[in-house]
Amino acid sequence: MNIPFLDNWLNRRETEQGAGLAAALVDDPEGVAELFSECEMLRVHARAAGLELDGSPASLEALDQLMPRWRRDPEVVPWLGNDAGFYLGTVIVRTVVGTAWKVWPNGQPVIRLASGRELNVIESGVSWAMTGSPELSQAYAEASEG
Repeated sequence: MNIPFLDNWLNRRETEQGAGLAAALVDDPEGVAELFSECEMLRVHARAAGLELDGSPASLEALDQLMPRWRRDPEVVPWLGNDAGFYLGTVIVRTVVGTAWKVWPNGQPVIRLASGRELNVIESGVSWAMTGSPELSQAYAEASEG
């Protein structure tokens, strides 16, 4: 259904949300990065499997080795994937020199590499949670190469 008024309102709303998050990232980058790093659902699932997430690239490899029991619950997958993307982004920002969080105009948080390339880590996390691909450690390796 094509309703121009609704399309305009939705587009305006996305732009406003993106602008708000982008402004927060400029005003308090450490605070926003800390918020992004919480990933509570992912941490709970990892802890239940005996894995403590320490923000290291090795923890991404360990996550890749977990049995994906969450895939049995279609309501959990997108949330867990979102957390996985934020965790992946957090590890990249903390360990790869010259990287930072950025917000696209639609409100999507992404990672900007020193090369200027941008990675949609949330999309990678959701794909990982749904299918196991790309592996989080592989996404990290690609980001660390630039």
